[in-house]
Amino acid sequence: TCDKAPKGDEAVITDQVLAKEGVGETFLVDTANSWVRFTGHGVGKNHPGTFKLTYGQVMATDNAVTGGTFIMDITSLDMEQEGEMIDNKLQPHLLSGDFFDAETFGTSQFEITKVEPFKPKEGEKSLIEGANFSVSGNLQIKNVTKNITFPARIDRDGDRLEAKANFDIDRREWEMNYGNDKTLGDNFISETVNVGLRLQALKEGQ
Repeated sequence: TCDKAPKGDEAVITDQVLAKEGVGETFLVDTANSWVRFTGHGVGKNHPGTFKLTYGQVMATDNAVTGGTFIMDITSLDMEQEGEMIDNKLQPHLLSGDFFDAETFGTSQFEITKVEPFKPKEGEKSLIEGANFSVSGNLQIKNVTKNITFPARIDRDGDRLEAKANFDIDRREWEMNYGNDKTLGDNFISETVNVGLRLQALKEGQ
């Protein structure tokens, strides 16, 4: 049902980490077939929207991703639900200073800092089927950068690389505090935001 919040893997959030230069071959993200999906939810309602990537580069050796940088166009926010309220009220509100402040910060960046084999703790299971790596990276939204770690499934087939992940973050870490006071009743907006990723990348020169 659309009124139940989607559940993602819990992302671990820490302070920004210095990124090392990736090694290996360069893969360029196919921006037409890659996206980032954010789902915010309030009382009994969900509002998924997707952002386009304007650029992405991944470094990889034969069997591991070693680095990468991705740039997301915040102004490209496309709400999945249709209707006047969504187009005229919700979308402009999400792009306003209450949330993403797209006028000041038109892009968001994610920079990989570490990729390790995914080793779930006892009783832990990723919601991504076949999750094989744990990815850490600096996520910059507005003027805040935090390091996040989440499980992902990364598959390489020759010149093609595909990745997917689905995790939850606390939007307050990026100074998006609007509407998360429980006393707001029906107007309460959860501090948890679900993030879904789908990436396709091709080896440079292909």
